[in-house]
Amino acid sequence: MNANLIEQSLELAAERCEDLTPLVYARLFADHPSMEPLFWGDKNGAIRGEMLARVFSAILDFVGERLYASTLIQTEVINHAGYNVPPDIFAIFFGTVAATLKDVIGADWTPAMDEAWTKLLADLDYYVTHPNQAETVGVTV
Repeated sequence: MNANLIEQSLELAAERCEDLTPLVYARLFADHPSMEPLFWGDKNGAIRGEMLARVFSAILDFVGERLYASTLIQTEVINHAGYNVPPDIFAIFFGTVAATLKDVIGADWTPAMDEAWTKLLADLDYYVTHPNQAETVGVTV
């Protein structure tokens, strides 16, 4: 996985869109309408914004030093189950972010970026589908 391509795609999207939050969640809710009612208490979008900021931080750590991202992802899969978010929907969120970035970047989204994101999504999916940290201690993808 090329961390530079992931970082470049995030930077390009940030240059072109001041706040990706509405775009990401509009796509999520369009694709998975059952998720929108779970945000009943987020009247001003602050929770969604905070969640997306944490996703971006986790992605940057995951493609970088991996100081915390894999454990955070595993923990959040379990936490989100308490909000009735099944692991498969949790996993889809990363793909929703990638698809939104691709739309925002448009013609500057390269095949290399696409390949880097495809690899990243596959690597992230491992941690989403293995939330039992005891099963993945010492595992590198």
